[in-house]
Amino acid sequence: MTMNWAGVMPAITTCFDENLEIDHEFTTKHVKWLVENGCTGIVTNGSLGEGGALSLDEKIALWKTCVSAVEVPIVAAIASMTTEDAVRQAQAARDAGCTGLMVLPPYIYRGDAREMKQHIATVCAATELSCMLYNNPVAYGTDFLPEQVAEMAHEIPNLHAVKESSTDVRRITAIRALAGDRLRIFVGVDDVIVEGIAAGAVGWIAGLVSAFPKESVDLFNYAMKGDDQRAREIYEWFLPLLRLDTVPKFVQLIKLVQEKVGWGSTRVRPPRLELVGEELAETLKIIDTAIANRPDASMTVPAS
Repeated sequence: MTMNWAGVMPAITTCFDENLEIDHEFTTKHVKWLVENGCTGIVTNGSLGEGGALSLDEKIALWKTCVSAVEVPIVAAIASMTTEDAVRQAQAARDAGCTGLMVLPPYIYRGDAREMKQHIATVCAATELSCMLYNNPVAYGTDFLPEQVAEMAHEIPNLHAVKESSTDVRRITAIRALAGDRLRIFVGVDDVIVEGIAAGAVGWIAGLVSAFPKESVDLFNYAMKGDDQRAREIYEWFLPLLRLDTVPKFVQLIKLVQEKVGWGSTRVRPPRLELVGEELAETLKIIDTAIANRPDASMTVPAS
C-alpha cells in the first residue's frame, strides 16, 4: 500500500477491557467506523494510544489488528528510550504490515541537535517505510527547529512528513519556506487545525476524531476548500472539545468523550487514573454541551 501523507489520520486511543488488556474486537469496529467517516489513515500506539504502557508484543498485535481491519495506511508510532529499541520497533511494525512510521525523539534523555538528528536518521534508515517526524517540544522537551527539520528532510530519503505540535503555527510557514514541497506538514495539536491549514498544512494527526470523526473530517475539508464560514461554524462548536487534547490528562479526557458518545471506555492503564470529582464534573459539562449542540449531520463536504 502506498503511503499518502494527507487528510485526517486519527491517533487512536487504545481501548482496554475489564482486565486492562487490549480490546481487539472493539479496535476493529472503531477503526472501521473512523475510515467509513472519511479518515485517511490510522496512527497507533502514540502518546494518546498510551504507547508507553504497551509491550512490544502488544504493539505488534495492535498493528496487526488495524492492518487487518481497514484498507488505509496504518502508521506505527515509534518511541523509545534507546535508538536500538526504536529500530527494533520500526522493523516489527514493518513486519506487521504497517505502511508508515511516526518517529519520536527518545524518551527521558533530551539530547542536543546532533544526537537527536542521529536518532531520527537511524530509525528511519531501519526500514524502507515512509516516515513522519513528530515534533512536540511541549510534551517531549526536544524541539526540532524548522532549519533542523528541513536539513533532515534533505538528508533522510524516506522522511516524507512532519507532525508539527509546537503549537506555533508560524513553524508551518517556516518549514514550508525552507523545505518546499519536500515534506508534507501535518497539524498535531487539535485546537490549531484551521490556522494550520491556512498556513499550509495538508494533514491532521487528530485526537478528538476518535469520538467525532464526521465533524473532524468535515472541519478539515471545509478548511482545505477555503469555505471559511462552514469551517468556522464547526470550529467554534468543536473548540471546547479540541482543547481537551492540549493538557496533560488528554488521554483520560478524550477517552471520556469517546465513552459519552458510545465509542469507547474510560479505562486507562496506571499510573493514569480515570477522572473523578470536580475535574470529571467540569469535563462532563463541556461534553454534554457539545453533544446537545452538535452540528447538522447533513452538512457534509466531500474531500478534494
